[in-house]
Amino acid sequence: MALLSLIIPVFRVEKYLAACLDSVLAQRRADVEIVAVDDASDDGSSAILASYAQRHPEITVVTLDRNGGLGAARNAGIAHASGRYVWCVDSDDWLPDGSLDAVADRLDRTDPDILITGYSRVYPDGRAEEHPVTGIAPGRQLPEVFRFADEPGLLDVLWIACNKVIKRDRLIDTGITFQSGWYEDVSFVIPLLVATDRIAVLDRDCYAYRQHDDGAITRTVSDRHFDVFDQWQRVFTYLDAHPGRAAGVRPLIFGRMIWHCLQVLGHPHRVPRSHRRRYFRRTCELYRRHRPAGGYPVPGNGNETVKHRLVAANAYSLYQTLVAVWSLRKRMPGRAGQTPPSAAARPGTVPARGGAVDDEAEEGAIR
Repeated sequence: MALLSLIIPVFRVEKYLAACLDSVLAQRRADVEIVAVDDASDDGSSAILASYAQRHPEITVVTLDRNGGLGAARNAGIAHASGRYVWCVDSDDWLPDGSLDAVADRLDRTDPDILITGYSRVYPDGRAEEHPVTGIAPGRQLPEVFRFADEPGLLDVLWIACNKVIKRDRLIDTGITFQSGWYEDVSFVIPLLVATDRIAVLDRDCYAYRQHDDGAITRTVSDRHFDVFDQWQRVFTYLDAHPGRAAGVRPLIFGRMIWHCLQVLGHPHRVPRSHRRRYFRRTCELYRRHRPAGGYPVPGNGNETVKHRLVAANAYSLYQTLVAVWSLRKRMPGRAGQTPPSAAARPGTVPARGGAVDDEAEEGAIR
């Protein structure tokens, strides 16, 4: 049995695939296998995979009959993996030198269910923005292994699957798989963090996350961004089914969910302008369905508290107006970072009371 199976979904990445594979092969470990999943790619990627597999026996190519999307390709790769651990590596990204040795050493030393590594966002101009895992617990050292409930700062780490190395047997035992749709990492990573008992971190940049000028879903205006609601609903379906594990972290996860939905809405190149009111209403529905009885802490600054109150009140018109005002204030000389008085006066916790109000009643929504 290999120590580690790298799962590499492949679809329309002929420009980047060789660099991804080379970054792994150059690190040469006998206990690492590569499971590349050809997700019915219609460019030159299939030929690249065939060429590499012919020369490198550690590469197994799984070919899908039709394109199923990133989640389905990852699931197929995991099903064909034989390693003790699996690590999903997107085929337009790469592993920096020394990553495999560092990960293998930490796995041997801590025997975790999940290992979370540092990573970097790498931009087209070559600039790299490091994201260490020390932000989970600023100013103190984390235990070698811990549970999510003991270190809820994990919620502040980006929910990408690609910096998570997962024990394969534990993953199978949980029954957690990748789902279809955009934002699929949310409904995979968060339930998995809740489900496992042994989490470890590696404070080393072990993953290069390529940022694209165009073509990424984060810069695509589309109704597909409504998929975020289905992914978060899956998270809470899992939490409902495992109340004992979820009890301590559910309010935090709820707050992060609303924050995430509003981040998607606030991005200028995601939700179509004509559909933003409908998107806001869907956020309100999710809020009412899952808000904790005892309230929840709001992530972010005072402005975020106001936004959450507007979601509780289903007050889109007022939300739209205030966001426009805040955006204008940020652009005014000498005003950057200042918080409007209405936001600064609010505490960082939203109570559980409140329901939907009609847009006509929005004037009193934050009183």
